[in-house]
Order: sequence, then structure tokens, then C-alpha cells
Amino acid sequence: MNKPQNYIPEKLVTTFVSIAVLLSVLSITTVSPVLGSASTGEFLIPDNGYSVDYYRSYGEPTIEASVRGDPEFERGEVADIQIILANKGTIEGMKRLNVNQSLIPDSKEELIALAEMSAEQNCTTAKGIKANLISESDNVHVESTTTPQIVNELKTGYIQPIKFTIRIDDNTPAGEYELKLPVTYQYQNNVRTVTSNAVDIGLASDTAAFTQQYSTKNIALPLHISIKKESKFEVSKISGSLKQGSTGLINVTYTNRGETSAQDAQAKITVMKPLSTSKSTVRLGTIGPGESQTASFNISAESDAVVKNYSVDSEVKYIDDDGKTKFSENMKVEMPIEKSESKFSTTMIIGLLLALVLIYQIMKVLRNRKNYSKNESGDEND
Repeated sequence: MNKPQNYIPEKLVTTFVSIAVLLSVLSITTVSPVLGSASTGEFLIPDNGYSVDYYRSYGEPTIEASVRGDPEFERGEVADIQIILANKGTIEGMKRLNVNQSLIPDSKEELIALAEMSAEQNCTTAKGIKANLISESDNVHVESTTTPQIVNELKTGYIQPIKFTIRIDDNTPAGEYELKLPVTYQYQNNVRTVTSNAVDIGLASDTAAFTQQYSTKNIALPLHISIKKESKFEVSKISGSLKQGSTGLINVTYTNRGETSAQDAQAKITVMKPLSTSKSTVRLGTIGPGESQTASFNISAESDAVVKNYSVDSEVKYIDDDGKTKFSENMKVEMPIEKSESKFSTTMIIGLLLALVLIYQIMKVLRNRKNYSKNESGDEND
């Protein structure tokens, strides 16, 4: 962590150190109320009537924000984004005001004035920082449970990391996205020295030295992230059909809707009963942005399969531009199963019925002839 920079000459710093040592050993009854600590305890803060202003500082905090690490994210990713708050505030100058307390000797009053000047240097410290992360894109979301983030104090020259969680939609286009970080904080805009009169009437404790006046500032800091270019597949066409108890060819066309080429792509399907296949993976080769390739799968359907559309899981495995193996999102392939054709056509059935009728008639004629022959033979014997 970087140390705050020095904003006053080295000689003046040495003077402050000497003054601090001197003040720690001085015991001056008439001015002890203004040489104590800055804490006011349970006492009221004295107004301008019971305090004096020896110095006015010109400077305030300057808060900047940046994304730590790689600001590139992928579609469908839920990730923590760490943001660095940095305070680069500077003191641009100090102005000595013409103030004199009549009850204090000039030499001692100057020591008191220099002590106030030292306290004025806290004007560049930001206090009570509250930061919210906001996305103006419909595809990038900030998890509400991680915002706002609170930082109690950030001195000039120091940094403070804060963390949010963002969620990227699956269909987010690649490119640059801007996030906004509204930041609210307070800073000391003036220090006044408490007079001995404030102690006398009970407005301050005898250890009170200064009163601080604060201002509130609201700023909106821009942050930039990017969504990585990658291949994105969809099933664009399905052809072929299946029949109960038979094997058929199903052709599935995969289209790359992404921004980069998919190297050595392979399409895979996962089938379950009543479907089966002897080869579930088919090579597609390289598929560039906007290009399509078709994979043909031999699918068998059991004879008792229900006639309907079967939804089969499919994915594409490929190598991206960075040489890494990637898998597409799961895609659905609809495979319709049709009723098997009857083994006997209508013509065959009609012909069979006619043949049965003919056979019946022939048998009937033969039986009648036989009975007739028997009857004639019986008459001759008589």
C-alpha cells in the first residue's frame, strides 16, 4: 500500500514536530482548553462565537476507481469484480487568517495557530465512503446482496479494495460495457480552534482543542469491463424421421452464432430409451462465425416406442482461439417417431378376404357334390 505523499515543505514539517514536542510539555492554564485533544466527549460543539479560525486549507479528497485484475468476462458467468478505490487528494495551499485572542500572548497564540494548521491537513481524508455499483445494460447485472460497499476512512495516498458480484446473461453480445460507481463521502472542510470562553460556559470540555466542519460530496465514477468474444452454437435445422422398430438417419445442422471460429468441433448427442445409437459423436471440423455444419446420426427406435417428438440433449466440443477446450451450452434436438407401416396393405387384405371367400365357395360346392353323390348311390341300392 502506498504511503501518503507529503504536501508541505520539509522545513515546515520539522517545525510541526518541534511544536508538538513543545505543546506536550507546556502547562499553560489560560490556554489549556485549546491545547487538548480533538475529542469533544459529550459536550456540545461550540459555534463560531466560541471558536476562532487561524488557517484555511485549500484541498479535498480526490477519489478514483479502477478494476483490479482482468476486466474481461464470459457469457453466462457469475463472477466477483474487485474495484480499487484510491484517494489522490492534495492540499493546494494554506491561508493564514488575521485572528488574535486578547487573553493569549502573541508568541503562544502562534503555537496554537500552527497546531490548527496541522489539523487542517486532514482535509484530504475521505470518511464514511459508500459505493454502489450500477449496470445500465440489460445483460449485465449486479447482485443486490453485494451493494453498497462501505469504507469508514480513506486517507490520501492510500487505496482500498471493495468487491461486488456481477452476473452476465448467456446471450450477452461481446464487446465493451460501462458500469457506474456512484460514491458518497464526507471530508473535513475547515477546522476551528475552541476558545477558553467555551469551557467557561460548559459548551466544551477542558480537553477539547478543535471543532471540525464537514462537507458531503457525491461523484459517479465510470468503470469498464468487456465480454469475451467466443463461439456460440445453436441447432438451426433438423431433418429425417424415425419409425417404430426401425433405424433412421437424423441430420442435425449446427450454426456458430458467435464471434470467433471453433476449431476441431465435434457434435455429440445423448439418447435414452426407447432410442439408441451406435455412434453418438460426429466430427464437424472448423466452423467460423456465421457458418454451419451438419452431423448425421443413425438412431434406432424400439418397436414399442410411443409416437411423439423426443427431445435429445446435444452439445458441441471445440477448441477456442486461446487453444483451450470448450463446450457449448446444452442444445435440444427434437426427433419425431412415427407409427410403423402395417405389414399388410389394404389391397393385400382385400385380396386375402376374396381368396378366403373363394376357398369357402369351392369347399361348399365340393361338399354339395359329395352329398349329391351319396344320395344317388342310395337310390340305386333301393
